Amino acid sequence: MSGAGEGEAEDISTVDNYQGLQIAPNPDGTITRLAKLPESPPTSDPKLPTPVLSKDIPINESKNTWVRIYLPRHALDHSSSSKLPLVVFYHGGGFILCSAASTIFHDYCVSFATDVPVIIASVEYRLAPEHRLPAAYEDATEALHWIKTTPDDWLRDHADLSNTFLMGISAGGNIAYHAALHADVDRLHPLKIHGLILQQPFFSGSQRSGSELRLANNPEFPLSWSDLMWDLSLPIGASRDHEYCNPTVGDGCKKLDRMAVGWRVLVTGWDGDPLIDRQIEVAKMLEENGVHVVCHFAEGGYHGVDIIEASKAKALFVVVKNFIFS
Repeated sequence: MSGAGEGEAEDISTVDNYQGLQIAPNPDGTITRLAKLPESPPTSDPKLPTPVLSKDIPINESKNTWVRIYLPRHALDHSSSSKLPLVVFYHGGGFILCSAASTIFHDYCVSFATDVPVIIASVEYRLAPEHRLPAAYEDATEALHWIKTTPDDWLRDHADLSNTFLMGISAGGNIAYHAALHADVDRLHPLKIHGLILQQPFFSGSQRSGSELRLANNPEFPLSWSDLMWDLSLPIGASRDHEYCNPTVGDGCKKLDRMAVGWRVLVTGWDGDPLIDRQIEVAKMLEENGVHVVCHFAEGGYHGVDIIEASKAKALFVVVKNFIFS
């Protein structure tokens, strides 16, 4: 894996970031997504040979937000007294790409629901730059209120809403973090958040971290891609030291009180990811503010490896299972 040495100046000027991300800027501030990423339909028919059933339900049709629910088949054979934990999942894609229907995230959720096991509500949120932050956070919290009131039979009969975790990978981890900060938890009953699972969460800042410098030219996720994603996602004129991007600056710590009261936070990462120092920094900030933090940082890997390599996903599911059921 190539990259500059620790402390060396980054050399990312030759990277064509728009081409690399397969997007094109438009004069009106939107982007054209040039690559049609594979998508998978839900499978709700219990007669089909799938270990996990899934279905899509609208949340807010005016915003075109919806949720894909994943139900392990074996849950249908159990009484309502043995309900499964609920994981509200936010997909990755740097806030600008992908969908809850993207095959890579659909397959991941199927494997996750099978191995852990849990019921998953994977949220389709609005993308930037057409809908800059905090739009995704608003959609994330709206989904929580929708879940607590929905008459959906899968959630009603098989999900333990009092044992809910917010989870996301990359940008989805950032969304899970901010959804937890901004949700009015007192109004979510009977949904009760027990903790967060931040999988390679997407954070940054104006001053480069050691891993950002060291891995600036990382072939899987160069730092210039990260910068462009933030440029397209943050409010117009905001720097990477905005609280959405860098939670360690400003008043971010003042919002952590609810996490410190009973919540647990799992933060995972790989040392081949340019963002790992940011992830460690956020985990340390949470811990210093009284939050029960569990860290799982491993050697090797790269940004997104958990959803790309099945063996890495399987290993992570063991960690997450121990975290949820401990």
